[in-house]
Amino acid sequence: MEHVLGIGGYFLRAADPEALGAWYRDCLGVDADEHGLWTQQAGPTVLATFEPETDYFGSRTQQSMLNFRVRDLDAMLAQLRAHGADVAAQTQDMEGVGRFGWVTDPEGNRIEFWQPL
Repeated sequence: MEHVLGIGGYFLRAADPEALGAWYRDCLGVDADEHGLWTQQAGPTVLATFEPETDYFGSRTQQSMLNFRVRDLDAMLAQLRAHGADVAAQTQDMEGVGRFGWVTDPEGNRIEFWQPL
């Protein structure tokens, strides 16, 4: 059976695509080229489904949520706060999995950060 090899892209609608791209570059360090190509570090990717009533994504109008792996969750959240980003006050520890935190980008998309064990 043929199977997918990994995430090939994540596409976002934006009122100001250039400004949102700059936010991902300047605040998160996503160093993409002029075509959006970003070579990320190898590591695990989780594909999980949620019930329609979940509030886990923030707004119920958001149908999916991007999750980035990070080395140091606390440092990433502090960096985002220093940029004036809308960072959730709480973090979550999941036994056997790691730590999680969240930010909402300038277009209202909730993003999750995961510091694996």
